[in-house]
Amino acid sequence: MSGPLRVAVPHPEGPALLGDVAAELDLTVYDGTGEPPAALAEVEFCVPSRPTPTMLAALGRMPHLRVLQTLATGVDGFRRALPPGVTLCNGRGIQSGAVAEWVAAAVLAAQRELLAPQPQGRPGLRRTRTLDGATVLIVGYGEIGAAVEARLGPFGCSFLRVARRGRPGVSAVTELPGLLPLADVVVCLLPGTAQTRGVFGAAEFAAMPDGALFVNAGRGTAADTEALAAETGGGRLRAVLDVTDPEPLPPGHPLRHTPGVLITPHTAGQTTAFLPRAYALVAAQIQRHRAGDPLINVVAAEY
Repeated sequence: MSGPLRVAVPHPEGPALLGDVAAELDLTVYDGTGEPPAALAEVEFCVPSRPTPTMLAALGRMPHLRVLQTLATGVDGFRRALPPGVTLCNGRGIQSGAVAEWVAAAVLAAQRELLAPQPQGRPGLRRTRTLDGATVLIVGYGEIGAAVEARLGPFGCSFLRVARRGRPGVSAVTELPGLLPLADVVVCLLPGTAQTRGVFGAAEFAAMPDGALFVNAGRGTAADTEALAAETGGGRLRAVLDVTDPEPLPPGHPLRHTPGVLITPHTAGQTTAFLPRAYALVAAQIQRHRAGDPLINVVAAEY
C-alpha cells in the first residue's frame, strides 16, 4: 500500500505517546468495544485492546494487516483469531518491573502480616515471618523472575529458579516436585499455555512446607483452584493471587473469604508507567516494520 503506514491503537492517548513517529502515520483509535470504524479495513499495523469478541471479529476485516502487536505477554486470546500471514508480537518487557514490584509488595505484606486483622489495644509480643533467610522458589523464571529476584535479594533471601527448560542456575520444570519442599515462598510467573495448565495441583501444594506462601502473578490456569482452596482453607498454606481460575472468582468462592489469602484483580502490571512503556515499544516496532528490519517479541508458533 502507498502513503502513510496505517496503524490502529487502542488508547486515546496513544497518538501523543508515539511522539514524532505519529506525524508519519495514518492513525485510527479503536479500543475493541462498539462498532469497529471503517478505517480498520486499511490498517497494516494493529495494536489491539484486550481480546474482546468485537476486537477478534475486527481482525477478520483487516485484509492489509501484517503485524499484530499486543501490549500483554500472554497472547492466547489473539492467536486463535490471527489471520494467515500476520506476524504476532507480544508486549514482553512492558510490565516486567511493575509485576516484579507487585510480587515484592505481596511477599513482604504476607510475610510481615501487614494485612492481617490487627488486635485491639496494646498487643503482646508477636514475631512474624521474614524474608531474611527465607528460600524463594520462582517458577517461570525469565525477565520478570530476574526482576523479582533483584527486588527481593536485598532482604536476605536465597533463590531457586525453575523454567520450562533447564539451564545453568535454572532447573527444568520436571524438577519442581523436589524443590517445592525447600521453599518458604513460591512465586508462580507461568504463562497461560496448554503446557502450564495445572502445573500446581494437589500434589504440588501438598509438597510445600507448612506455612509456605504461594504467590501467583502469572496465569490462574497454572494452579488448581480447588486444591489451593483446600490447603489454604485449613490454614496450612497462605496465598497472594493476582490471577485466578476462573477470573474473577464467583462471589461466594472460599478463597475470597479465607484468612491468609489476599486476591487482587489482575492489576499487578497496571501502573502509571504502563502506557509510556507500552507506546515506546510500539513506536520502536513501527520503525522496525517500516524499515524492513526484524521485529522483536515475535511469538513463535509453538509458544
